[in-house]
Amino acid sequence: MKLSSFKLNLPPQCIAKYPPKYREQAKLMVVHKNKGKIEHLQFTDIVNFFKKDDAIVLNDSKVFSSKLYGHKEKSGALIETFLLRELDPNIHLWDTIINPARKIRVGNKLYFEAHELVAEVVDNTTSRGRTIKFFFEGDNQALYKVLNQIGHPPLPDILQRNAEPLDKERYQSVYAENLGSTLVPDGSLYFTPYMLKLLEFKDIILPKITLHSSINTLNPLLIQDLSRHTLHSEYFQITDHAAEMINTAKAKNRKLCAVGTPTLKALEASKIGEKTIKSTKQWTNKFIYPPYKFQIVDALLTNFHLPDTVPFINSIAFGGDELIMEAYRTAIDKKYQFFVYGDALLII
Repeated sequence: MKLSSFKLNLPPQCIAKYPPKYREQAKLMVVHKNKGKIEHLQFTDIVNFFKKDDAIVLNDSKVFSSKLYGHKEKSGALIETFLLRELDPNIHLWDTIINPARKIRVGNKLYFEAHELVAEVVDNTTSRGRTIKFFFEGDNQALYKVLNQIGHPPLPDILQRNAEPLDKERYQSVYAENLGSTLVPDGSLYFTPYMLKLLEFKDIILPKITLHSSINTLNPLLIQDLSRHTLHSEYFQITDHAAEMINTAKAKNRKLCAVGTPTLKALEASKIGEKTIKSTKQWTNKFIYPPYKFQIVDALLTNFHLPDTVPFINSIAFGGDELIMEAYRTAIDKKYQFFVYGDALLII
């Protein structure tokens, strides 16, 4: 399958720079895979598409404040450090993106928040990539606590604005628990505690899994042959309890909905049969692209993604080439808002 088959011209004004006033205020487009039908609703209408014993699988990964501003030793130059991935929690080794990178070399030290946190650059990985080691005596959880205190929400650059106080709350799902994501899991921002309770009152089960989403997911796909594209690995975990809930729903032939493309990937990566998954803790670089036969997930709740990115291709693989491309073109015509703070898309 060629990337050029999915060309889409997305006007910049379609990208939501801020969230709606209320989470559930987002619009909801519903795409019916089998009927080829498209509906235009509000997110609160999602409760009408699920019944007793259906499962809506949530990703409880929590975004941490991974964008740090510090100063280079001696010169005092202001340096932005974006924490991508923890490489070794025992020695606090991290994969990062540095800006401006031209000023930073191996051996340089960076001082954050009035010198209370110090890191040293130990390797160059790419033109902007650096591996850094924090000089920190506490354990991993203590370091995350400090990072959340001095860091900023890692808003993607395409939003073209700095993080503001509202992003501390809104760039996070209400059910986020496990720190580790540098990109908010798609499809997760629309739920409120009230909406979750409403689903529970309908006896819809809400298993939680964890997949730590990486900002690298937004890197544009450059290789035309999608089968040759290699993804970076992401960590995910499915507990025994979550696997049992999911497998029970599948055994009853109930509908199973993945909230977000990371959840979709984790469920498909953990399957051990046509209708069964396993509990696991592992890394995955699974890339789902068309044509792909889904065996676990029946519905996908997500948002409208940037063209030429992995989540965009994941959605096309799930909903079908022509139908999802039609849905995206319709979304542009009807002025739906795209990306993390945009409107919702349910493929069912």
